[in-house]
Amino acid sequence: MSTAAISDLAYDHLDDPEAAHREIRTARERGPIAMGPHGLEVLSHDLVRAVMRDDRFMVPKGFALAPQGVTSGPLWDRAANSLLCLDGAEHHRLRRLVAQAFTPKSAARMRAACIDVISGLLDDQPGACDMVTDIARPYPVPIICALLGAPRQDWQRFSAWAEDVLRLFSWDAAANQDAILTAWSELDAHVDGMIADRREHLTDDLLSDLIRCEDGGDRLSHDELLMLAGGLLMAGTDTTRNQLGAAIEDLCDHPDQWRLLHENPELAPRAVEELIRHRPIVFSTLRVTTEDVELAGHRVPAGTTVLANTASANRDPAVHDDPDHLDITREGAAPILTFGSGIHYCLGVHLAKLELSEALVTITARIPEPRVIARHPWKPLSGITGPTSLPVEFAHAEAA
Repeated sequence: MSTAAISDLAYDHLDDPEAAHREIRTARERGPIAMGPHGLEVLSHDLVRAVMRDDRFMVPKGFALAPQGVTSGPLWDRAANSLLCLDGAEHHRLRRLVAQAFTPKSAARMRAACIDVISGLLDDQPGACDMVTDIARPYPVPIICALLGAPRQDWQRFSAWAEDVLRLFSWDAAANQDAILTAWSELDAHVDGMIADRREHLTDDLLSDLIRCEDGGDRLSHDELLMLAGGLLMAGTDTTRNQLGAAIEDLCDHPDQWRLLHENPELAPRAVEELIRHRPIVFSTLRVTTEDVELAGHRVPAGTTVLANTASANRDPAVHDDPDHLDITREGAAPILTFGSGIHYCLGVHLAKLELSEALVTITARIPEPRVIARHPWKPLSGITGPTSLPVEFAHAEAA
């Protein structure tokens, strides 16, 4: 591949998202692609969307394991056979089967659970708290447990399993193989018992819905049910808790926007889109070329790692007016690409947006004017990132 006119881009060493966005903006102004520490990075909105929708760019088997030297063994097998790594006919089959269980209507039945959980967390705060550790971090697991039909006593176990299994998506997964595999096996064993119980007594939960899924006589196998339930826990835990923390931080940094949402809760769905666009907790998604491809006039050989930089795409001035400005009333914006595009578009998008909307409405309603006590760095930007801490104080918390 010719590297002429391709600039270098490095931001994963930073712990401030806005500093990272400045580095990315500078690189994007030089050209639509750049060379990052983990491979070629595509930066423009149009090019990122094209890469995510082009079947010549596939999710690499094992995610980022191969670059870390892991290409076989139990961890590799687990990762390579997950829904995110499947492509072709098998991927289409599974998506077709489970799509009926991930509709807006299915997500909407969790609205009361979202409100109950976030309200309960806020009830425990006397006038000061850490919005990350006290609110955002514990928020999603009870909702995922309720979605799957798991009882309250399972919350802590599910949370611990999710934290360990999610290390699979980091650039140090190879160093944490034992912890990942142990947690994954324990999760499978627990969900296995839940599946056996549901087969005897179907209920109104997602696990029962997945068992009911049928298309032309085709149904999910037991192993596929385990994979999907575990995948939901992974996808729906760390992303939601980190994005909620990032959104709260962003609103704290823009008190006019906090007040606007406090006074106009109907803006919440639009606010969620804008906050994810402006301060995402996933900066890029990984692909590998299956054949030689031309990108922005450069030949990219087959087998090349390409990162579709969705954080850059979501701030591309070619499709977003004043993209570095946070505006929860923004209208007519191009679709954000954080949830993907094409065949790997996030199945849980409706639930994720509902969780964030209900949390932000409740938080801003009950805390009119938070004051950030101290600033803390973000987690590494190369994986699922977000603020490590956000201590705030507030004059009072109004009753819901």
